[in-house]
Amino acid sequence: MGQVPLERALSKLGIMSRTQTRKLIEAGRLKVNGRAIKDPAFLLEPEKAQITVDDKPAARARACTIMLYKPKGALTTRSDEKGRKTVYDLLPAHLQHLHPVGRLDMATTGLLLMTTDTRLSDFLTDPRNAIPRVYAVTIKGRIRDDGVKRLSQGVMDKGELLKAVRIAVRKASNKETHLIVELCEGKNREIRRMIEAVGSEVTALKRISFGKLKLGALEPGEWREIAEEEFLF
Repeated sequence: MGQVPLERALSKLGIMSRTQTRKLIEAGRLKVNGRAIKDPAFLLEPEKAQITVDDKPAARARACTIMLYKPKGALTTRSDEKGRKTVYDLLPAHLQHLHPVGRLDMATTGLLLMTTDTRLSDFLTDPRNAIPRVYAVTIKGRIRDDGVKRLSQGVMDKGELLKAVRIAVRKASNKETHLIVELCEGKNREIRRMIEAVGSEVTALKRISFGKLKLGALEPGEWREIAEEEFLF
């Protein structure tokens, strides 16, 4: 990790939040190598530093990760200035400190991971790790064969190459087409933009899996905790 600010190091290691770090510093309870620290931005190498709270080693809390079935209309944000419902309204008090792994837009439903483990979150969202996400997609009208081919080969939108790792047509009619689309990145509104680029429009979008994790029998608004062994990517 190299030298990083103390508050960032403790947050990344899952020991405490930045707010908690500042409060302990203000109270004179947090020390690094036996020295009371007065600045949250104090630089240190986490792997080498001895960090204590009340002269006891700062222990990393057990990481907590859940899978939430995000319903349509819920925002993936902690609060909303317009008072709209967020994913945090669906969680009990003891899970309010979790942060989302990536985002699903307001109209998108399905599997949303939330965790206290920032290293896990960074790993899952890093494009270099190519963790697959699979979506069930409904679009207006019948998609043409050349449209499917273009989505597989990649389309350009606003200077970005948008490309499905895998795309399959489940059902098609003149009214609508049902697709399964697999991506390995989390670009903003990627599937909606891809579909628009081939001349159609998404009417329903649901994430059904993330890596090896599947939505399963969860209902909208429900959640379950993920066991550590399930993260065998």
